[in-house]
Amino acid sequence: MDTAAMDTNTGSHVRVGSAAASPVRVGIVGASGFTGSELLRLAAAHRSFDVVAVAGDTQAGAAVRDLYPSLAAHYGDLRYCAYDPEIFVGLDAVFLGLPHMASAPVVADLYKRVGCVIDLGSDFRLLDPALYPQWYGAQHPMPELLGEFPYGLPELDRESLRDAAGIAVPGCYPTAAALALVPFARGGHISTTGVIVDAASGVSGAGRAPKPNTSFSTVDEDFVAYGLLDHRHTPEIEQVTGCQVLFTPHLAPMVRGILATCYARPTEGMTTDDALGVLAEFYADEPFVVVHRDSPHTKATLGANTCHLSARVDPRTGWLVVLSAIDNLVKGASGGAVQCANVALGLPETAGLSTTGLMP
Repeated sequence: MDTAAMDTNTGSHVRVGSAAASPVRVGIVGASGFTGSELLRLAAAHRSFDVVAVAGDTQAGAAVRDLYPSLAAHYGDLRYCAYDPEIFVGLDAVFLGLPHMASAPVVADLYKRVGCVIDLGSDFRLLDPALYPQWYGAQHPMPELLGEFPYGLPELDRESLRDAAGIAVPGCYPTAAALALVPFARGGHISTTGVIVDAASGVSGAGRAPKPNTSFSTVDEDFVAYGLLDHRHTPEIEQVTGCQVLFTPHLAPMVRGILATCYARPTEGMTTDDALGVLAEFYADEPFVVVHRDSPHTKATLGANTCHLSARVDPRTGWLVVLSAIDNLVKGASGGAVQCANVALGLPETAGLSTTGLMP
């Protein structure tokens, strides 16, 4: 199946109410990276998705199966193509798995010329254009569209995603932190200043491209903090939680997973049972959120679109501690993107997404 030969007519876009409707024609730009390959894996299990175009400029002409043998059984001879907007115009959903500040030119090509653009990059996450020079080192090229891309965390605001023409998928660290903190911040249960987020991620969060600090010999048997005081996910965490946050990320010697440990000061008398009750009530109807007294494990989320949460209140120091575990490539990226697309296109929100992780 050669993407260059795919039909991308500009017929009406799909807005359906069940997985039995017409296939949803999907394209992926940046499909050769880890988030792109994860999108391909998830799309293979999605009854409505028909992947018809995959662009990966550095791998143009190569077969998907050669770069990712795990996808060979489903995608056969599908090949990466060089990005050409005309290949994608008219599709029902186009996912962008591009580096930071690389999505905007593609959005300029495709926004409102496809059913929905789902951007996994950072380009449209922040509402204030003044934050981009400070945290990303560049002026935003399309500030007029920042308010047009709703923030794609359905558990917090799915109504804004319905029929959306563009969606800004959250970063992996902000996903873990927001799901942990927002129930307490929105309920007025914590002070919104002096919040601390310590989080550790697997090395896949750094992407597929080789880097000296993410090679096996560097990462194995090592654990290091990075991005001290200036990690670019800080303003995103603050925007979605409404809290002033000191965020410190760490690189853990594992492939996948994020464990975020979040600290906040309660505004009222609170026990551990109270804190667990806040989480359980907030997420009572959410299929992808697990609240449990036990401390969450990253491996319990491996390959699943789930977030596992727990909490403690320390009566000695008065701190609330909320723990959050996700798979950074699924709930923290590609799975969250598919969940958003499902909402935007009127598909069952859980379509193509697993709630069970891989163990051992």
